[in-house]
Amino acid sequence: MVIVMIDKINILNKKVIFVGGKGGVGKSTSAAAIALAAKNIGKKVLLVSTDPAHNLGDLFHTKLKGEPKKVEGNLFVMEINSEKENDRYIASVKKNLEGQVRSSMIEEVHRQIDMAKTTPGADEAALFDRITSLILEELDRFDLLIFDTAPTGHTLRLLSLPEMMGVWMDGMLERRRKTNENYMQLINDGEPVDDPIFKTLQARRDKFSQVRKVLLNGEMTGFLFVLNPERLPIQEGKRGIDTLKQHGIPVLGIVVNKILPDEVDGIFFQKRKIQQLSYLKEIDKLFTGIPQVRLELLDEDISTPLHLKKVSKKWEELIC
Repeated sequence: MVIVMIDKINILNKKVIFVGGKGGVGKSTSAAAIALAAKNIGKKVLLVSTDPAHNLGDLFHTKLKGEPKKVEGNLFVMEINSEKENDRYIASVKKNLEGQVRSSMIEEVHRQIDMAKTTPGADEAALFDRITSLILEELDRFDLLIFDTAPTGHTLRLLSLPEMMGVWMDGMLERRRKTNENYMQLINDGEPVDDPIFKTLQARRDKFSQVRKVLLNGEMTGFLFVLNPERLPIQEGKRGIDTLKQHGIPVLGIVVNKILPDEVDGIFFQKRKIQQLSYLKEIDKLFTGIPQVRLELLDEDISTPLHLKKVSKKWEELIC
């Protein structure tokens, strides 16, 4: 691997990093290489895949599940399955309602909750709940959390959930508060009501608020965008970074991956090289002021742990 151009990427003083971009640009490889590099420099790292097309297990040649697995030294890796997280999330909701709903109604309530499991966005909400728990629970155990994310659109919806869910939860809490006030006035002689549902809603609201503070804290968190010098990845990258900025999520930098080396021969590759040069100029123009790393296309796939270690050695030079 040849490093074509370097801007140091400020990673080592962060606590949470999201690696995203269009499908097929090299997100998983970049996330894994950065995780290994950070581990080699002395960090205790948790690398998490939220992409349905999990690649980390293949890269590390090991079977991964929904809990951290030690793969090498202080590097732990896990893969989150959104369907399983949805099942887990629904089970936790049912458990939270135990003792809060009359026994005569519990069967109907469970039926309604099971129906909600299949609604659009249910998997994303469950996935976000799991990511939230990981961030809040694992920050003290690990020096660095790295999330290998799904393609851009899915990731952006996921990262905007804290804001949307916070607004939604505020509405739920306000309605519940008014219900309690009416109950106090009509039945309870104005005495405060012990409302476990309100407490549960408030706890979830606090959880969303905590993770939102982490996501918006540029000292702790950053998003690293991976793209190729091609039209569609560039356009998707520009839209993605603009959206991140709108939500206040800090951008660490971009990785321009799979650049053709200067020594390519043949008319076909020379023509592609000329086209890439124009796209690289466009990248400089569109992403002005954003740290940038450019990596050449390798002459073979990164298919073994040895290949991955070679790439991670190069990343050790790129992070600060």
